[in-house]
Amino acid sequence: MNQEGLLEGLRKTVQQVLKAPYYQKKLAEAGIFYPADIKTIEDFRRIPLTQKEDLRQNYPFGLFAEPMDKIVRVHASSGTTGKPTVVGYTREDIKLWAKIVANGLKRIGVTTNDVIQVAYGYGLFTGGMGLHYGCERLGALVIPISGGNTHRQLMLMRDFGSTVLCCTPSYALYLADSMEEVGITKEDLKLRIGIFGAEPWTEKMRYEIENRLGIRAIDIYGLSEIMGPGVSMECLKCNGLHIDENFYPEVLDAEGNVLPEGEPGELVFTSLDKMGFPVLRYRTKDLTSLSYGTCECGHVGWTMQRVSARVDDMLIIRGVNVFPSQIEEAILSVSGVEPHYLIIVDRHDNLDTLEVLVELSADSFTDEIRELELLQANIEDKIEEVIGLSVKVRLVEPKSIPRSEGKAKRVEDRRKGKM
Repeated sequence: MNQEGLLEGLRKTVQQVLKAPYYQKKLAEAGIFYPADIKTIEDFRRIPLTQKEDLRQNYPFGLFAEPMDKIVRVHASSGTTGKPTVVGYTREDIKLWAKIVANGLKRIGVTTNDVIQVAYGYGLFTGGMGLHYGCERLGALVIPISGGNTHRQLMLMRDFGSTVLCCTPSYALYLADSMEEVGITKEDLKLRIGIFGAEPWTEKMRYEIENRLGIRAIDIYGLSEIMGPGVSMECLKCNGLHIDENFYPEVLDAEGNVLPEGEPGELVFTSLDKMGFPVLRYRTKDLTSLSYGTCECGHVGWTMQRVSARVDDMLIIRGVNVFPSQIEEAILSVSGVEPHYLIIVDRHDNLDTLEVLVELSADSFTDEIRELELLQANIEDKIEEVIGLSVKVRLVEPKSIPRSEGKAKRVEDRRKGKM
């Protein structure tokens, strides 16, 4: 999209959001009263950032830009304060969402001949519905099984001949574990592609999933405040996630300054064509970097690197910023362990402590104390190299860390009340 085309799209969104009184006030404070006030990208960047707290303050429908008789669906994400963040869709928004997801599926070679098992949750969460509508728009056969009920998942996967699996990466590994327990091999299945998202995951985890399930593992990104899954998605080259042209991305530093291409920071999105719930400069809390260009797959536009972590996932331990994904990367660089772990943060004698439970693989589970001590020390060294802090690693038996059928719980912070 050329500069003038982008500015026209941004003006269109400004015109739409001005229907909401909250945005009228917010834009007026920035000196923007009409869409025509956006003459340059610099003008656009005067607009204050939108945050999740803005949605909570306007709960439930205060940021909707169309009357309720034009809203055909709402989705919501859970809220830590008890109130969810609510988003609305017009009929045109739903069609646009389906088209965006379908275009991403086409790029990875999904066709009308595929059988797609959608194991994301259905309901107020956008994951299941977004992929479901995109698959139907493409013309593929959809199995709307939702999350959980793992043995049934495997039975239908085998009996229905599923070729594409959609779920969180942690649940994909759980399915692989469960396959081994019931005696199903990857050769018994027809899976060829997995579409995984809703939580940060590493290249090491990609390798693990691909090796155990015999598939290509593709990253998909989205969040309900922007649209839902499909805002960006990898192609088969896996050199980043291609952002759909209906969204304008920025990456900002901690002070809110726009960073140049290739510089990592917090991802911010503006929608260009949404009607029911348009957003201006929405802070995603996700950390990534951006580049603009043409991919070998033919996509022209913005590409984001895979989300490395979330701003609100960051742990501050003894004054050091630590992300769970850093610890995961270190763990998975060592052979003999599974990609299942739990980070326990605590405080003793006014000092933060960091312990990581790491699950042994079945092949490494041994009575040889010396071997286990060496493996434990190796993992501790690897983690310390990455985060710069000493850490206590505790090796645990295979399958002893609780599995998740949705987003994996990786951190247990016990410092509350000890601060």
